[in-house]
This record gives sequence, C-alpha cells and structure tokens, in this order.
Amino acid sequence: MAKDESFDIVSQVDMQEVDNAVQQAERQIAQRFDLKDTKSEVTLDKHAATITVRAPSDFVARQVIDVLGTAAVKRGIDLKALKWGNPEAAAGGWVRETATIVNGIEDSLAKRINKDIREEKFKAKVQIEGDKLRVFSPSRDELQRIIVFMRDRDYGIPLQFTNRR
Repeated sequence: MAKDESFDIVSQVDMQEVDNAVQQAERQIAQRFDLKDTKSEVTLDKHAATITVRAPSDFVARQVIDVLGTAAVKRGIDLKALKWGNPEAAAGGWVRETATIVNGIEDSLAKRINKDIREEKFKAKVQIEGDKLRVFSPSRDELQRIIVFMRDRDYGIPLQFTNRR
C-alpha cells in the first residue's frame, strides 16, 4: 500500500515583518509633509496581535492606514491578514482604529474549507488540526489540483500551503 502524500493549509503572519512594516510606516509618517505635524501614531501590540492607529481625524487616519498598508505590502504581508475594526472616538476629538492580525484559521472557516474540498469530489481526506488543515491523498497531482482550487477561492484571509510530504 502506498503512503499518502500530504500538505498543510495554514494562515500565518510573520510578526517580525509586521513590526518592521509598522516601524517603516512611522518613519514615513514623520517624513511626509501632509502627515508629519498631525502627531498621528501607529502602535503594534505583539502579544494581542493588534495594530492601533491614532489620528486627529478620520481622513488622517485613512491616510496613515494607507501608508501602513503600503509598508506591509512591501514587506510581503497580505492585507487580508489585517482585519480593521470600526473607527472609535478617542479623547480630545481624536480617532482610533484597531486592526487584528489574523493568525490561524478559525474553526468555522476550517469547516467551510473542508466542505468545499469535499464538494469538489477530490480524492483526498482533510483533517482539521487546531488552527490548520492537513490534506492527504495518494496522488501528488491531486494535491496540486487542490492547491490550485484553493488559490482560486477567496476566504477573506491569506492561506499558505506548507509542509508538503
């Protein structure tokens, strides 16, 4: 009996690259003519996996988020990994927006991905293992077809395919 081939479907973000993107965005904000006197702030909380933007108005906050997004893309971070919340009013008429950094696949999304793979009738088995999925198949070609299928779908988070065996 042949051994099954496998790979993992994960959603991971390199926090060091996020930190570098935040620092790069802070430098750009300090240098940009239209943003340098606004006293806008971008802070990263690595433990809570959140980025907070504080700005004097909603328009300036949008500009700061655009600068941060540009820095993130240059660092290889998919913008789908940042889930922005609604703007909140902060003290002194300021605006605060918080982004949660997506790390791992939620259980409900993992079940949806599993269901989508089963509905396409691939000759493969899918196991949900915590915040990742492991896909098994005797055929390496079948696994490659699943990867192509998954890349064509949009689940709202960045997906990576790792640990191919």
